[in-house]
Amino acid sequence: MIQKTLIIIGVLFILVGLLYPLLRDIGLGRLPGDIVIKKENSSFYFPIVTCIVVSVVVSLILIFFKK
Repeated sequence: MIQKTLIIIGVLFILVGLLYPLLRDIGLGRLPGDIVIKKENSSFYFPIVTCIVVSVVVSLILIFFKK
């Protein structure tokens, strides 16, 4: 069971890595609600909404494969 889950997670990471240029173009990673703090010499970016969206999608995919 754990082997199958790890393989699925690995395949998902590979797919996200390959599709990253396309995902960036559609706005994933710069959604409204993501925290961006820019100062003179530094900037901080925390994609909280993007993390939530990715978590929900991955959860739905895992639930789908579990059935």
